Amino acid sequence: MSAETRYWFRAKRYGWGWGLPCSWQGWVFFLIWLGVLLAAAIRLMPGRPFLFTMVLAAMTVLFVAICYLKGEPLSGGSRKSQ
Repeated sequence: MSAETRYWFRAKRYGWGWGLPCSWQGWVFFLIWLGVLLAAAIRLMPGRPFLFTMVLAAMTVLFVAICYLKGEPLSGGSRKSQ
């Protein structure tokens, strides 16, 4: 086995944050996360918008945490020299 770390999400080249997934594990997580978010929107939005907002906030924290743990380290938001 190689000692190389496989990231699920690459850091953005410009700005701060992560881009689309770059591995199959990242895509699986992203699609499941998106499916749960869509199901929550369909089920909760018509009658319980506040509960949906809380679910959305929790899912956003989960997504950022997974990106932080499994994603490429961030460069700090400055432009990389060419």
